[in-house]
Amino acid sequence: MAGEGTERRRAELLGRIESSVGAEARVASDGTAWISVPKEDVESCLAVAKREGFDHCSAISVTDWPEEGAFEVTYHLWSYRGKVLLTVTTRIDREEATVASAIPLWGPSAGIHERELHELFGVTFTGNPDLAPLFLEGWDGPPPFRKDFDWRAYVRDTFYKEDDPRERSYWD
Repeated sequence: MAGEGTERRRAELLGRIESSVGAEARVASDGTAWISVPKEDVESCLAVAKREGFDHCSAISVTDWPEEGAFEVTYHLWSYRGKVLLTVTTRIDREEATVASAIPLWGPSAGIHERELHELFGVTFTGNPDLAPLFLEGWDGPPPFRKDFDWRAYVRDTFYKEDDPRERSYWD
């Protein structure tokens, strides 16, 4: 359980961020704070969080919502002084998946996450100077972590021969 000082610091930090970006944060039962902002406000929300002492970007992730035509980009930010974990989320269009890079705020630690998400989901982080492949050298397929990527068909089409009797079961 968080102490009274931690709860007060969290409330003060969140209050300043909420008033700066015009969005309401919520606090989960474990004490983590969440704030959702529109794509056009995420850059300013992240900048305010950085100014308010969230000096560690521990992770950036993407959730694919193909039925909604959207990706949800999630930033996990830690304040060492305030002892608060802040999660910032935003929704972006799945077909034109772009969002501003967090590199100007958190440097290479944000950049490595953005490279991974660009490669695996196809999200472009504008302003990131290095979106080169991180894991999939020579990959020529679609982003493989999208929910509509059929990895079974990709493996079958890429590695098995339809006319080889030993591999025919993969084609049936």
